[in-house]
Amino acid sequence: MDVRILLFFLFFMLSCNYSDRSQKVYSSPQGYDLGSPVRYRVRESMQEISGIALYPDERRILAINDEEGKIFEIDVKATKAYPTWKFGKNDDYEDLCETDSGIFVLKSNGSLFRIRNLFTDSVTSVHYKFGKKGKKEFETAYFDKNKNSIITICKNCEDDKKLGVTSAYSFRLDSMVFESDPVFQLDDKEIAKLAGIDMRFFKPSAAAIHPIEHRLYIVASVNQLLVISDLEGHVQEAYNLRHRLFLQPEGLAFAPNGDMYISNEGGYDGVANILKFTYKKK
Repeated sequence: MDVRILLFFLFFMLSCNYSDRSQKVYSSPQGYDLGSPVRYRVRESMQEISGIALYPDERRILAINDEEGKIFEIDVKATKAYPTWKFGKNDDYEDLCETDSGIFVLKSNGSLFRIRNLFTDSVTSVHYKFGKKGKKEFETAYFDKNKNSIITICKNCEDDKKLGVTSAYSFRLDSMVFESDPVFQLDDKEIAKLAGIDMRFFKPSAAAIHPIEHRLYIVASVNQLLVISDLEGHVQEAYNLRHRLFLQPEGLAFAPNGDMYISNEGGYDGVANILKFTYKKK
């Protein structure tokens, strides 16, 4: 056999073997099928949808985009413009969550806004500043009822990079004050190991507590991952997300029956949507 042909054949076989080893594995958490969602497209005003919270009826969804200081009420069956309520100036807003003390909106610098008089003509907000110094960026906030706190998870904090962790901070609703030390830290290496990928930093974009399992579900748009941990940040499971379905996952919420909703920004190559994953109880 010609030496060049032999070398080409060996190179081809090695390439195939490498590809097989490096290919991502796609699976779903028990109770869900991440490959078969119900898809709801959203209107042009929400192409940069960055956070969601559900009404109990699973039809109307509160949402924000990451540029305007507005809360939108999305009706998944609506054919007209969504109602909106202005709570603040245009800025970089990343998530919202519903608590026993009302609706809160997260700004990318870690600050929170408590929304007052929502659904009226006199909406206002109270600003609570995240005081920790240094470079930081947040996209994730969720309500932990047992802690009576809003937990925010850092996407990009300079202290975390040195330690290989992703820190979460608590905003206590009894005192309306941020705690200065992390309430927990996710282990980035453990997440990469469970997902079977090469990942340097974990960058969460949304999270919510499962109402039946009482575990924390976290999506990460940059990493294309769904990660599950206990409520103290001990990572338990990690799942790779297919880009064709999860174009840019930035919002996550649960219905009381466990149905999971994940919102995707439109980006440059698609249309924003909200995906519903029906929960089949274990």
